[in-house]
Amino acid sequence: MNPHPANLNLIAGWLGMLAGVLSGAILGLFFHREDWMGGYSSYRRRLARLGHIAFFGLGFLNLIFAATVSQLALSGQDLAIASWALILGAATMPLCCFLSAWRKPLRHLFPIPVLSVTTGLLAILIGGWPR
Repeated sequence: MNPHPANLNLIAGWLGMLAGVLSGAILGLFFHREDWMGGYSSYRRRLARLGHIAFFGLGFLNLIFAATVSQLALSGQDLAIASWALILGAATMPLCCFLSAWRKPLRHLFPIPVLSVTTGLLAILIGGWPR
């Protein structure tokens, strides 16, 4: 028996919440150091904070999708594309943030999560549009 695709988004959303809490706890261990990662306003530290918040933001997006998919006319390919694109975005956005904080040239990976989330949102809007 295959689970409904939105069930995967529920799991991804709650995993995002957990990852947000854990990454915040790890980052929080060092925030008392003024010079950590180049100081509060440094590029590296800003990207690390963004990665931490991206876990929560895209986790919430997956939870909202899972909670509302039954109220939309999404099915078939639109449902599958939206589901997987949102999961991919939730996994790759924080990863890109942390990788970019580590090595600045890796910022060029950001089109991957941006296009993933954009694809997911467009699949929801197109597939859920009243016909």
